[in-house]
Amino acid sequence: MPSVLGLLEAREKKVREEVARLQEEAERVQEEAERVQAALGEAERALQRLVDARATVTEVLAEPPAAVAEPVRSAVTGSVVPHRTEGMAVSVLAPDYQRIVSVLESEAGVEGMRCQQLAAALGLQAVPAKVEGLRSKAKRLVERGWAVQVRPGVFTALVAPSG
Repeated sequence: MPSVLGLLEAREKKVREEVARLQEEAERVQEEAERVQAALGEAERALQRLVDARATVTEVLAEPPAAVAEPVRSAVTGSVVPHRTEGMAVSVLAPDYQRIVSVLESEAGVEGMRCQQLAAALGLQAVPAKVEGLRSKAKRLVERGWAVQVRPGVFTALVAPSG
């Protein structure tokens, strides 16, 4: 017959093992709960951003269209040439394009200018690379309504120069 102390020691060992197992599981559950809490917090912040965005868009759309002002645009070097509309100033063009339009609007450009003449008027060397670059820019100005190609390779400003 086993001794009472031996039985108690065996029982104590089993309970200690159970306590250790439960402590490990509690730690694991606690770590999982912290991870879920962090994910929940992020999801709640994302939801609040969406709610705020929807409210802002609703406010903006509720305003009458007349209250919406056109943004002021200024020229940026390397920017895309905008399509010309009535009342649009040359200042919306990038500086290189502004210079081309100003030469085409001058006395020298009234009859039309070839790209070699345009290069000379702009103070550029009349080398093929510069001339072809100007030709490309002049054609782009024609496509967007800022200049006119009077004959193949000859460009001038529109009849009514814009400021």
